[in-house]
Amino acid sequence: MGVTRQPEWQLPLFGVFLIIYTITVLGNLGMIILTKLDSRLHTPMYFFIKHLAFIDLGNSTVICPKMLVNFVVDQNTIFYYTCATQMAFFIMFIISEQFVLSAMAYDRYVAICNPLLYNVIMSQGLCHMLVGISYLYSTCQALMFSIKIFTLTFCGCSYIAHFYCDPIPLLPMLCSSAEEIELLAILVSAFNLISSLLVVLVSYMLILLAILRMHSAEGRKKAFSTCGSHLTAVAVFYGSLFFMYLQPKSTHSYDTDKMASVFYTLVIPMLNPMIYSLRNNEEGSLNSMGHQNLTVPAEFILMGVTSQPELQLPLFRVFLIIYLLTVLGNLGMIILTKLDSRLHTPMYFFIRHLAFIDLGNSTVIYPKMMVNFVVVQDTIPYSACATQMAFFLFFIISELFLLSSMAYDRYVAICNPLLYNVIMSQRICLVLVGIPYVYSTFQSVMITSKIFVSTFCGSNIISYFYCENVPLVTMLCTNAREIELLIILFSALNWISSLIVVLVSYILILLAIFQMQSAEGKKKVFSTCASHLTVVVVFYGSLLFMYLQPKSAHSFEADKMASVFYTLLVPLFNPFIYSFRNKEVKNAIRRIFHNLCKLCA
Repeated sequence: MGVTRQPEWQLPLFGVFLIIYTITVLGNLGMIILTKLDSRLHTPMYFFIKHLAFIDLGNSTVICPKMLVNFVVDQNTIFYYTCATQMAFFIMFIISEQFVLSAMAYDRYVAICNPLLYNVIMSQGLCHMLVGISYLYSTCQALMFSIKIFTLTFCGCSYIAHFYCDPIPLLPMLCSSAEEIELLAILVSAFNLISSLLVVLVSYMLILLAILRMHSAEGRKKAFSTCGSHLTAVAVFYGSLFFMYLQPKSTHSYDTDKMASVFYTLVIPMLNPMIYSLRNNEEGSLNSMGHQNLTVPAEFILMGVTSQPELQLPLFRVFLIIYLLTVLGNLGMIILTKLDSRLHTPMYFFIRHLAFIDLGNSTVIYPKMMVNFVVVQDTIPYSACATQMAFFLFFIISELFLLSSMAYDRYVAICNPLLYNVIMSQRICLVLVGIPYVYSTFQSVMITSKIFVSTFCGSNIISYFYCENVPLVTMLCTNAREIELLIILFSALNWISSLIVVLVSYILILLAIFQMQSAEGKKKVFSTCASHLTVVVVFYGSLLFMYLQPKSAHSFEADKMASVFYTLLVPLFNPFIYSFRNKEVKNAIRRIFHNLCKLCA
C-alpha cells in the first residue's frame, strides 16, 4: 500500500526518502571504510561499530530502493518470492541490531569497569564470537518465520497494508495457522527484546556503579563520554520499537506503525553513523600528539582576497558597490513578491526564498571582508569564524536544494498545467522549502561542530577571505581525515542529488516541448524556464569550476575567484535575471512605481 495514498505527496516524499537513503549509504559506507582503513580504529569498539554500520546499510537497502520505485509507478506490486526474501533479510538485520547493541553494551562495561584487562577480555576471538552468534541466531529466526509464513496458503485480498513485507500485516492474509504463527512471533519478539535489553541494562547499571565510585570528576566525565554514543543509539532504537509494539490497542493503527517503521528502518540507519562520528573523539585520544603545538586559537588571521596593498582600496569600493546592489536587488525582490498579490504564486514563493538565501549568503561574508580591506591585520575571533562557517554552509546547501525545488515547480507548470495549483499547493511549497532549510541546518551544525571541537595546531592563518571548511581542515591535528571524508561524501551527495532533480525535471520538460505542435507554445515554455535555467547554469557552473579542476591546475587563488563569484556575484545576478527576463516582475515594478507616483502627487 506504500507510505501514503495521496498522489500529491508521492514526488516530495520520493525526494525526501532518496536524500535519507543516500545519506544512510554514504554515512554507513563511510564508517565501514574509515574503521577499516585507519589502524588506530582497529579496536573492539570500532569492530562493533563497523558491524552496526553494515547492519544499518543492509536494513535500509532491503526496504528503501523498492519503496522509492513504488513512489514513481502506478501500482506498488512485489513478487511473491521477492516479498519472502525482503522479509527474511529485514528480520535478520533487525534482530542482529538488537544483539550487536547488547554486545556493544558489554564492550563498554569491560572498557570502564576493567580497563586494565580490556584488551585481554575483549580479544579478537571473543569479538568475532559475539557478532557471529548475533548473525547466526538472527538468520535462524529469519528463515524460520519466512518459511512458516510462505509455505502456508494465502486467501482473500493480496494488499499488504505496509510499505514493505512485514510479518504483522501478512498474518491476517493467511488461511490457516495464523494464530499459531502470531503467538510464536509475540513470544520470540518478547524474548529478543527482553534478553537484549537486559544485557544493556545490567551493563549500564554496573557502569553507573563504577562511575559513582570514581573520585575524579574528569574520570566520570570521560566515562560518560565513552558511553554517550552507544547510549544515544540504544535509546533511539529501543524507543522506536517500544513506541510501535507497546501502544495501547485503542490508539494502535497501521498508519502509526508505518511512521514508526520509517523511523527504525530508514531514519535510525541514517542517524547511527552521525551519532558515532559527532559524539566520538576516540581518534583524537588515540593519536599521539605529545610533541605537537596543540592550541585553541583565540582568533584566526584571514589572508583576504589579495595581499597587494595598492589593490585594497579599489577592491573595497568595487565590493561595496556590488554588495549594496545585492542587498537592494534581493531585498527589493522579497518586498515585491510580498506586496504584489499577482505574484503570490508557487514560483514567486520560491524566488522570494532564493532572494532571502542570496541576501543571507552575501551578508555572512562581505561586511567582514570589507572591514578587513581597511584594517592592518585581517583577524576574526574563533567563535565568529565558527558562526560564519555555519551560516555560509547553511545558505549554500539551502540554495542547491531550493533550485531543485524550483526545477520541480517548472516541471509541474509545463507538464501538468491544469493540475498545477492542486499539486503545488501551499503545503507542498512549504515542505519543498522547509526540508532544504532543516537538512542544511543539520549539515552546517554537524560539519562546523566537528571542525571546531577538534584541536588546531601550528599556524592560525587561513589562506582565504572567509572561514571556509576546506582550508580549516588542513589546520587540524585531530580528526582531519574523518572530517575531510565527511565533507567529500556530503558535498558529493548534495551536488549529485540536487543536480539529478534538476536534470530529470528538465529532461521531462524537454520531452513535453518536443510533443508540442505550436511554435508559440514552445516559445512560451522556453521563456517560462529561461530565468531559472540561467540561475542554475551560473550557480552550478561556478561550483563545478571550483571543485572539479584537475589537481595540477588547482590553487587557492583560483578557489578565491570562484568563491567571490558564487558568494557575491551570483547573489547579485539572481534578482536581475528574474527582473529582466520576467514580464510579470517588470509589470509589478511598474505598478509599484505608478502607485508611489500617485501617492506623491
